[in-house]
Amino acid sequence: MNPNRTQWIVVSFATVVGLLSIFYTNTLVEDLSRREKKQIEMFAKGQEFIATAEADDDLNFLVDEIINANQTIPVILADDKGKPIDSKNIDIPDNVNKTDFLERRMLQMRKKYDPIYVILPEIKYMICYEDSFLVTQLKYFPFLQATVIGIFFVLIYFIFSSTRRAEQNSIWVGLAKETAHQLGTPLSSLMAWVEYFQADESVDQDIILELDKDVKRLGTITERFSNIGSKPALKTENVYLVTLNIISYLRKRVSSRVIFNIDAQTSDSFEAPLSKALFEWVIENICKNAVDAMAGIGKIDVQISTHIQNIIIDIQDTGKGVPHSKFKSIFEAGFTTKKRGWGLGLTLVKRIVEDYHQGQVFVLRSELNVGTTFRIIIPKKTLLKT
Repeated sequence: MNPNRTQWIVVSFATVVGLLSIFYTNTLVEDLSRREKKQIEMFAKGQEFIATAEADDDLNFLVDEIINANQTIPVILADDKGKPIDSKNIDIPDNVNKTDFLERRMLQMRKKYDPIYVILPEIKYMICYEDSFLVTQLKYFPFLQATVIGIFFVLIYFIFSSTRRAEQNSIWVGLAKETAHQLGTPLSSLMAWVEYFQADESVDQDIILELDKDVKRLGTITERFSNIGSKPALKTENVYLVTLNIISYLRKRVSSRVIFNIDAQTSDSFEAPLSKALFEWVIENICKNAVDAMAGIGKIDVQISTHIQNIIIDIQDTGKGVPHSKFKSIFEAGFTTKKRGWGLGLTLVKRIVEDYHQGQVFVLRSELNVGTTFRIIIPKKTLLKT
């Protein structure tokens, strides 16, 4: 099953469970509220049958049977003028006037529920009430429950995602190391052949020089793959010189109709902690993507500038551009617009810049059929977590 689809199923299931829980609990709360109201009404109606008793006896009956017999529902008994007579299940602070406090509480109760009147031969009583503490708790319980369920499923979602990423990373690390191992034998053979041709004066040494560069480059690539999954050692490097070196290498190995320009203010300091081999890989991958986007014809401008804490590298091409909706997804593994390739180049770029150098890489701007500019931000000081 598609992992993304599985995640959405989990989230949807959590949402349905939460909504059903809220609906059920609210139904239960409404039912309990109705029962409490009927309980108060039942006590009040029963009192109306006692028509022969004395007024004081009637009041005592109200207090004993309606007020004191109730152990959960907050109630206030008042006369027909709204003067409180007695209360039950209401905490009254010691430092306040009891009558004033109960009158204010009665106003709050009457906003929520209409009072129940008990009409006796000589006097009329008013019973004000509100939900019991249990019902009040149950009203908020579904929201607490939904929150807990939501947190639970969010944790499951992230654990699932982290596990899947860890498995993917493990596969790619293993594949990279195996690739480096497989490259080792032919690389050693190529190095021997270069040494052989260097000793042969009949062979054009300029060709041998370029071949030697390619062999060394292959060695660098092998080293990159073998170090994937390991924390790289950072050394203070000149970002401009490292970038210039890889651009110079690429100039002779891509279409001659691709023009490279690199610009920087030479008075600025471009030193920063880098893994030289990995950072060259970043520039190489972005430039190769640019060459593909331009179909081998166009211009790549590299602008390097410094700020107080960072060095900024902007790489601009004249390719087909990237839709704004794809600015983030192009860095995801597997994303590619080419018929060939696995869509890992920019994923590696993002990981190298952000995870290994604590920098940033993103699409600064892009316009269809005009070009794209990638921005890389590298901190001047070591910010890597220990």
